[in-house]
Amino acid sequence: MAAIRRAEATWSGALTSGAGEVSAISSGAFADLPVTWASRTETSDGRTSPEELVAAAHAACFAMALSGALARAGTPPERLDVSAEVTFDKLEAGWRVVSSALTVRGVVPGMTAADFGAAAESTKDGCPISVALAGNVALSVDATLES
Repeated sequence: MAAIRRAEATWSGALTSGAGEVSAISSGAFADLPVTWASRTETSDGRTSPEELVAAAHAACFAMALSGALARAGTPPERLDVSAEVTFDKLEAGWRVVSSALTVRGVVPGMTAADFGAAAESTKDGCPISVALAGNVALSVDATLES
């Protein structure tokens, strides 16, 4: 069965001078997070952006997918710390999300650093958010196995 999740946004005013809010409707996990054009292109100043939300989605998706892959390989992780850095840049064609750079630090008993790196690289291309971004956004992963 398909899982459907819903979020909503409201916006008032012109693009560069207006402001909006975004809320997670399905989960209720967050509501009325402020968003502005400046939070996308300058500094966040306590506001979020669509790119930050994509980064959160990518980090969470990758963490879950890598955990599953490691467990299926017989080496479930004790801990995975994942960050995603999404870059929003102005190109000739206009503003675009151009990359998502994942960084993962893992504690995985019984795994070598090389195997951890290979698992992270494979997962980078296979987690559902990566698949959604593929072909449009440059994806990368930096993996470090910690003891």
